[in-house]
Amino acid sequence: MHLEIITPDRKVFEGEVTSAQFPGSDGLFEVLNNHAPLISALKAGDVVLTSTTGRTAFHIEGGVVEVLRNNVIVLAEGASA
Repeated sequence: MHLEIITPDRKVFEGEVTSAQFPGSDGLFEVLNNHAPLISALKAGDVVLTSTTGRTAFHIEGGVVEVLRNNVIVLAEGASA
């Protein structure tokens, strides 16, 4: 699935991932390929991405995530690798 992490001032990540774990406002959750459509609030924490080349984590300062037709967009208040 295609995933983007965007902050107000830059695009932090764009690429293909096999799974993504998010710090939801009610706890951690994971999104896999062909996930049902979803919009969720995110709290500050780590977004952990898994791809065919390994795992990557980004710390975000909260925001929202949208999942729709294997496209995942994270709008974060701030993010760092």
